[in-house]
Amino acid sequence: MKEFELKNGNKMPALGLGTSGLRGKECTQVVKEALELGYRQVDTADMYGNHRAIAEALNESDVRREDLFITSKIQSEDLEYKKLKKAADRLLNELDLKYFDLLLIHWPSPEVPVEESLKAMKELKEAGKAKNIGVSNFTIPLLKEALAAYPDLITVNQVEFHPTLYQKELLDFAFKNDIILTAYAPLAQGEVFENSVLKSLGEKYDKSPAQLALRWLVEKNIAVIPKASSKAHLKNNLEIFDWDFPIDAAREMELLDQNNRLIDPGYPNFD
Repeated sequence: MKEFELKNGNKMPALGLGTSGLRGKECTQVVKEALELGYRQVDTADMYGNHRAIAEALNESDVRREDLFITSKIQSEDLEYKKLKKAADRLLNELDLKYFDLLLIHWPSPEVPVEESLKAMKELKEAGKAKNIGVSNFTIPLLKEALAAYPDLITVNQVEFHPTLYQKELLDFAFKNDIILTAYAPLAQGEVFENSVLKSLGEKYDKSPAQLALRWLVEKNIAVIPKASSKAHLKNNLEIFDWDFPIDAAREMELLDQNNRLIDPGYPNFD
């Protein structure tokens, strides 16, 4: 499994399992299968309501805790200093973990200053409850605000990113500030399977549109956390590292951007 080195020297798997929408027994089974196949990063969030189902899978797995990379996210309503610290303890309890490998602000809040939330997260890190701290759905202005408050704390920004939403300016800013982007919805919520360019390239190189989309992102040093619920899709997504990415495929995929944002709750302003 390819890994990305974070600014603090810690390493994060380039591919993880996204669990949004997975609940209960299905979630437990999917996580168990993913771990058996070789996944080591599992991405969840308080909002997903599946921490206990994931905990069951982790506890039944033979994979050592130190070999896992577990990410979770704090909801917007818990970003005030005291609420955030209380929420983090609750999430750890639900996951039956002593620490997060990565703890993120899920969505920024217009009511709570970023500095206040990051102060609490920095203290969680110092207490050993989170090895790495990051944010999610942060624009460049919000990242600048976060970096001004705590220049060395932010290691990851998890955002929607896929071939039809190529956020090059955000990627360049992250690169300059030694922040790794993680792409959620990297398959554009299934739209890549119907994309004519990706289908044509897939036929040409005997790869699925999903494999091309995921590898295109990884080639840009973007981590990916596709959701998959079937063993076939889990395996398909895992098989993106053992082949050379065709140069002409990369060129064609650079032209697919349509600013096709699929997830936009209204804040922050992505325009």
